[in-house]
Amino acid sequence: MDDGAVFQVLVNEEEQYSLWPADKEVPAGWRADGVRGSREECMKHVDEVWTDMRPRSLRERMAAE
Repeated sequence: MDDGAVFQVLVNEEEQYSLWPADKEVPAGWRADGVRGSREECMKHVDEVWTDMRPRSLRERMAAE
């Protein structure tokens, strides 16, 4: 269902992604990654860029072992 809502893609310090309504203020701890559009467009972007679901700190810790 497309109700015309516009979303933006957010990313946090752990490189985890989220969709957020484009007309809402970005919450603390998150930043916009520059992609805006329909829910489907934003989800497609997230699917393409978020290929490792582990938080960044865990990936770094595991790489150091």
